[in-house]
Amino acid sequence: MGGFGANISSTTSFTLTGFPEMKGLEHWLAALLLLLYAISFLGNILILFIIKEEQSLHQPMYYFLSLLSVNDLGVSFSTLPTVLAAVCFHAPETTFDASLAQMFFIHFSSWTESGILLAMSFDRYVAICNPLRYATVLTDVRVAHIGICIVIRSFCMVFPLPFLLKRLPFCKASVVLTHSYCLHADLIRLPCGDTTINSMYGLFIVISAFGVGSLLILLSYVLILYSVLAIASRDERLKTLNTCVSHILPMVSVSMVHQFGKHAPEYVHKFMSLVYLFVPPMLNPIIYSIKTKEIRRRLHKMLLGAKF
Repeated sequence: MGGFGANISSTTSFTLTGFPEMKGLEHWLAALLLLLYAISFLGNILILFIIKEEQSLHQPMYYFLSLLSVNDLGVSFSTLPTVLAAVCFHAPETTFDASLAQMFFIHFSSWTESGILLAMSFDRYVAICNPLRYATVLTDVRVAHIGICIVIRSFCMVFPLPFLLKRLPFCKASVVLTHSYCLHADLIRLPCGDTTINSMYGLFIVISAFGVGSLLILLSYVLILYSVLAIASRDERLKTLNTCVSHILPMVSVSMVHQFGKHAPEYVHKFMSLVYLFVPPMLNPIIYSIKTKEIRRRLHKMLLGAKF
């Protein structure tokens, strides 16, 4: 069975699902996705450029923001090729190994983003609740270590997934996936062997990455809110809350997009899954540009040539 599984797995092709319900509108959908991708690409590249060039932004919070922008670019790069191929060019076929590679990069980016958001919440917690120790707690070296740990943790968590799938037999020469990209939850339904280990490991990394991470992020902002309410000055309170909003909004947008259309038809679910992948990387640079004074000032300089 092991040899059969390895042989079948190496020759299996997957068929990605586009939007047959939207026949005739594929080009409009492709144009919309390309627009979202272009805004995401330009916005995140701009954020990285501004943080690199602006000396005042060489701070822990913006280092984490740079890492988030790089990760958002990775999300778009890993999903766009198959999405366009399936939706616009009617070329839904993809090989087994290509599917595993895409699955790895999509989940790696997801776990990395959860780690970055946790690091950013910790940064805001220290800055607001213990500002006198901020410079000593979040040094450049420590920030670099945190970033490396986030990437290594995500890699170690996702790395076993392709190998756990590759060891299983796929009994059909060609199988149809639910989406126009490859996810572990979609692929795990396809083998004809025992997927208990895969399911348990998938549940473990979801709980450890998103469950624990979300609780820690929530705890950080609860503590921040508690500290903000204790600040006597109304102006300082508003300023602090405004800073936190710029960090909370991207997470809220992800949740809202994910929950919207929960009981809608299947093609709406498919479309919302694309929105879930494409919209947050587009929103992050927009939200941080609007809510962060230093980035906004630099944008004014670049776009208007004004000196502030």
